[in-house]
Amino acid sequence: MNAKITQYFFTKDSVKANFLYLVSFIFILFGLLVDPLNQVWDGFLAILTSPSNLITDYFEVGGIGATFVNAGLLMLINAMAIKRFSTKITGPLVAALFTVMGFAFFGKNLYNSIPITIGTLLYSQYRNMPIGNFLLTSLFATTLAPVVSIITFGQGLSYWVSVPLGVLVGVIIGFTIHPMGSSFLRFHQGYNLYNMGFTAGVLGMIIASIMRVFDLTTTYDPIIQTHSIIEVEAFFVAFSLFLLIIGFMLNGKSFKGYGIFKKDSGRLISDFLTDYGVGLTFINMGVLGLTSLAYVWVVGGTLEGAVIGGVLTVIGFGTFGKHIFNVTPVVIGIFAMQVMMAVDEPSSTASLLSALFGTTLAPIAGHYGWKAGILVGLLHAGLVPNTGITHAGLNLYNNGFAGGFVAATVVPVLDGIRERNEMREGISKG
Repeated sequence: MNAKITQYFFTKDSVKANFLYLVSFIFILFGLLVDPLNQVWDGFLAILTSPSNLITDYFEVGGIGATFVNAGLLMLINAMAIKRFSTKITGPLVAALFTVMGFAFFGKNLYNSIPITIGTLLYSQYRNMPIGNFLLTSLFATTLAPVVSIITFGQGLSYWVSVPLGVLVGVIIGFTIHPMGSSFLRFHQGYNLYNMGFTAGVLGMIIASIMRVFDLTTTYDPIIQTHSIIEVEAFFVAFSLFLLIIGFMLNGKSFKGYGIFKKDSGRLISDFLTDYGVGLTFINMGVLGLTSLAYVWVVGGTLEGAVIGGVLTVIGFGTFGKHIFNVTPVVIGIFAMQVMMAVDEPSSTASLLSALFGTTLAPIAGHYGWKAGILVGLLHAGLVPNTGITHAGLNLYNNGFAGGFVAATVVPVLDGIRERNEMREGISKG
């Protein structure tokens, strides 16, 4: 790859904002090409005014073009903020940006995300600390963006009342969630990659409970697209190949060294860009993207908005904890449980989300081995269908919420088994 082009987009161990801008423009351009401009505009407004709780497929709400524009704009605005306030774009930040972009297909938009970011800004001023210290948490904290939308557009209130109220609640969420995230990380010891999903699940449960006692609407029927669109499928295959080829070129036109990820458990807090460089990390992102798409098609699933969100999140976490070696056992366990379960086929949207987002538990497979990975996959698939009701779908990272409980339950047991085995080995050697 041309050295000047490389330097424009990357450093040796980080991504430059220019690359994130490029990705944003690719998504926006695709959105503007697939639908007429007036249809994109009308669809974008429909997305902004949707209640947006789980599962709200923006393809069905606003159309393909508007959804891609929404995703590209969210990526662009957040990338500009990171450029302004962060000295280095690390793996965790890339993962957060791809997660935001992924959930812009089913739950996040400019209106419901910005108040949470404003809350973060106020919190940084309150703590008298640089906002750059809180950017990562702020990006992931938009998991509670549906709270803003459902208060604003889901209660039948006048906009003179609902808009200020929704924005105020969003600002409060952004202000309060940061100290909570640090505290809850200790609960699962860093083995649940979607730590903010667990934190937001607890906060979302409190918010939903308060809304229920005041007889406020907390849920709407899921809005899901039920058919695949060939142009969208082709786009994400091409996008995954794009990342893979970039990695291949930056890694000396070779896949050499990819096996090094086997030695990395992926436990929080990791940064593959810093540890292994841009080349290998982008290869990892491309591999995860292609295998995620392959899984959806092999089980007979549909690549609709929510599933795309899962694929993009897996790709993003290819910089921050996930690789093919630690996600595979977890997915096997999830699939095995789904085959046995009396509810939902493996091809259903809910099951696909469980399989894709269930890879939040990949560090357990990376640290304790493939058997442990299959075990937590089995448990996660059984638990996650029952956790969404606690927060009424107000927490978009429901799998992170469920994953926190699974990790907190299983890790102490696995540690106990490992310690016992090590003691027995020590005795036998002695």
